[in-house]
Amino acid sequence: MVFSLAFPPISHLLEWPDIWFEGTFYAINKVALINIASVLLILGFLFAAGRKKALVPTGSQNATEAFVDWIRSDIVMQTMGPKGLSWTPFLTLLFMFIFVNNIAEIIPPIYMPANGRLAGPLVLALVVYVIWNFQGLKHQGFVGYFKGALFPPGLPKFLYVLVTPIEFISTFLIRPFSHTVRLFANMMAGHILLATFAILTAALWAAQPYVVLIPLPFAMLTGVLMFEIVVALLQAFIFTILAAVYIGGAINPEH
Repeated sequence: MVFSLAFPPISHLLEWPDIWFEGTFYAINKVALINIASVLLILGFLFAAGRKKALVPTGSQNATEAFVDWIRSDIVMQTMGPKGLSWTPFLTLLFMFIFVNNIAEIIPPIYMPANGRLAGPLVLALVVYVIWNFQGLKHQGFVGYFKGALFPPGLPKFLYVLVTPIEFISTFLIRPFSHTVRLFANMMAGHILLATFAILTAALWAAQPYVVLIPLPFAMLTGVLMFEIVVALLQAFIFTILAAVYIGGAINPEH
């Protein structure tokens, strides 16, 4: 019997083989296809949810309204306040895009989280980085923004010699890096765990004398699979709420 699970190898961490237009600037690989499919799936779902506009929502409309309300009340209002309500559509789409890319990890025959490759989370983090810096400059001005970010109030002046460089490194260099790595590392770790238990299960299936041991690795594989569903949701939430915190801090310096 041939085991059907075929997880992408860890060697594809930084370089993924091209599927179409190989070797060109427009080359399409599996991760790019997941990203494109995620966009189309989200747009299709939102289009279907917004078509009827029923007074008493049902189905996809009801689910979408409940989801948007959750983003607005539990993320936007909690981190940005009323000033951040206009950012609800952006944060909603950000959450959905990350989650769909994450959950691809458990969907056959994909078995690969698009955010398990560094480029995706890096681009998303850089988009958020540009947005919150632009909003900070827009709402606080150049001097006010950098003064608030680099010179925390209430400290003795001689401490700014030490604190200001630390604040600069942590805010403008470490923050986007950690925002990227947190999503990437968690999704790649889950991918490695799934691949490990899948390979172990397949190997034990092939080794007839040890077939009695199959239930243990298979149970572990199932457990990791269920856990990764939670991780996919949790990492989308964490990335989105951090984006809201960063943007909210830029438009609400008093917070």
